[in-house]
Amino acid sequence: MNRIDRLTGMILLLQGRRVITAQEVADHFEISLRTVYRDIAALGEAGVPIVAEAGVGYSIARGYHMPPVAFTPGEAGALFLGAELVSHLADASLYEQMRSALAKIRSVLPAGHQGDLDRLEKSTALFITSQRGPRSHHPALARLQHAIARCQVVALDYRTGGGEETTRRTVEPLGIVYYSSHWHLIAYCRLREDYRDFRTDRIVSLTVRDETFAPHESFSLADHIASWTEEECGTEVALRLTPRAADRVRRHWTQGRFTETATPEGVVLRFQIGNLDWITPWVLSHGTEVEILAPPELRDRVVAQATRLADFHRLPPA
Repeated sequence: MNRIDRLTGMILLLQGRRVITAQEVADHFEISLRTVYRDIAALGEAGVPIVAEAGVGYSIARGYHMPPVAFTPGEAGALFLGAELVSHLADASLYEQMRSALAKIRSVLPAGHQGDLDRLEKSTALFITSQRGPRSHHPALARLQHAIARCQVVALDYRTGGGEETTRRTVEPLGIVYYSSHWHLIAYCRLREDYRDFRTDRIVSLTVRDETFAPHESFSLADHIASWTEEECGTEVALRLTPRAADRVRRHWTQGRFTETATPEGVVLRFQIGNLDWITPWVLSHGTEVEILAPPELRDRVVAQATRLADFHRLPPA
């Protein structure tokens, strides 16, 4: 990135943040702090009203706006692909908003580049394999995004995993995560007085209240996700897979979070489960491409079930 593009990007970055530190700017553009200081000084000399507060960071004076910047064909293409992903992974409320935004982007592209985007649209297809049904029309994600951005309390009726009981929860929404073919709301639950994970497809009803809550300054969504493996209860399963089996797992796994480690002997997969009932036939279905490392109980179960299966299919003596 040349310096002119970086200075333009720095203005856009400052406009999009209430306040930002020099280190955050350096990390964003992958430059040194010394370069950040020089660029900030150059913008100030060019008349950009940047406010610097010691120990806090940089911000742009209220009321300053950079003239609209046209999208490049590459940026428009990236946003188009993002819209396609949203159409597969989000509910209808977000998809409609993405389509509206994409129409505005298309309208400001030069005529020649509009044709490029048309061709890209006709030549792009996504096939996401999962156990999900049709995309939900319940506008949960859009409303949750709104509540997270404004620190608004959310009241929701939530259906438990068994699907028989619905509980009333009042939560402070902190983040949205996609895994195991579903979107999940990470929030502080006032009923449980702890952080909880709510699958959005199990939210029966949702109300965003006018009440706001103080930001959870000590909470980091990235750190929370990283701690899942350590905090999950149940039995840890460790399997060694061939590269081909590991590739199938990455594409089709729908049973929760897992970690993988590449070794000379194969890919080691680790995850937590509440019981071993469903994993036993799953291991058998992969034949000799999956080796059980832990727990020993799972190996015993697989041996016993394989023996019963062999006895069932063994031909009687002539």
